[in-house]
Amino acid sequence: MPADQYERPIIGPEHQLPASSPPRHKGSRIIVGIILLVIFAVVIVLILRHHDDTAKAAKTPRGGGGPVTLTTTTAQKGDIGVYLDSIGTVTPVYSASITSQVNGIVTAVHYTEGQIVSKGDPLIEIDPRTYQATLLQAQGTLERDENVLGQAKMDLERYKDAWARNAIPKQTLDDQEKIVLQDQGTVKIDQGTVQFDQIQVEYCHITAPVTGRVGLRLVDPGNVVQSSGTLTLAVITQLQPITVIFTVSEDSLGQVQQRLHKGAALTVDAFDRAGQKKIASGKLLTLDNLIDTTTGTVKARASFENKDTSLFPNQFVNVRLLVDTLHGATLIPASAIQHNGQADFVYVLEDNTAHMRSVKAGVTDAGQTEVTGINPGDVLANSSFDKLQDNSKVVVAGKPAPKNSAGSAAP
Repeated sequence: MPADQYERPIIGPEHQLPASSPPRHKGSRIIVGIILLVIFAVVIVLILRHHDDTAKAAKTPRGGGGPVTLTTTTAQKGDIGVYLDSIGTVTPVYSASITSQVNGIVTAVHYTEGQIVSKGDPLIEIDPRTYQATLLQAQGTLERDENVLGQAKMDLERYKDAWARNAIPKQTLDDQEKIVLQDQGTVKIDQGTVQFDQIQVEYCHITAPVTGRVGLRLVDPGNVVQSSGTLTLAVITQLQPITVIFTVSEDSLGQVQQRLHKGAALTVDAFDRAGQKKIASGKLLTLDNLIDTTTGTVKARASFENKDTSLFPNQFVNVRLLVDTLHGATLIPASAIQHNGQADFVYVLEDNTAHMRSVKAGVTDAGQTEVTGINPGDVLANSSFDKLQDNSKVVVAGKPAPKNSAGSAAP
């Protein structure tokens, strides 16, 4: 076969035929575009529907439009106390730390730890023999000088008789008078020495200076004590009665003084550290004479009988001072009062409808608050405040829902 039969003819660009159809991927682009438009439309519809639901929910009253179930309370007329709260410290009326006034050895300890002693009861004995010997010497000196004085006085009487008869010169009489005066001074010195030594002997027998409770034993027989030392031999604190010192704000000082000037006996209650349990009740004694400029408070002291010794010295207590009592006040539970910034309000129930009413809260005590703006006997909402608003329909818990004219429950 000839070679030219196998040669492929050469066709130039100018001899190529034009394309008869568009590329195959053009149809895919159209489908994707349609899908995107559908998705966009669905998103727009969902957004509009959510907006409509939100608007409807905003227009719908809280509680779903139906009556709100709640509990109620009734405003009462009664008395309520005006109290001042503070923190106080139990302080004994008398607290004695006994130290030795003489030097010596402790020979006996008469008290037991925690014992209640009366004033004058023996506590501690210190060896008195040295001081008794010194006292005996002083008594002997006094006795001698008293006899010398007596002799001088007798001589003076003789000189006066002799001078009346002109038997002695005037100088002898005058000298004898001065001798008598000198001997009188010596006797006084001796008397003072005897009294001092008697006191030293008494210091060896230590007794209770006040009635109270003795603390832990601090010395034992055989211990040496010094008059110039700082060793405490015993501590006695009076428990009955006992006092509590607390502070009163200077802003409240005026009303307290006003009551004291009228002669009122102000009651003071002492509570435990948690402020829940009342320990004892007492009376306000007095106020201090100075205001502490660093705290703006003044100290006050209250007295308690403490018959059961429930108040312990240096114990911290919560104090409530009853300043005054409000009579015939309108009282409601503090839980029924709602707050909107600085304003207070309550929901008054009338015809199964809650009406918002502004009130002014005053004194609070034991969960009850004195208010103005409502009347005793008004029924108030005491729960479900998160669902309530002005003019909301309500249903009292435990009572059937109100009936409509058709005899069915109101929606």
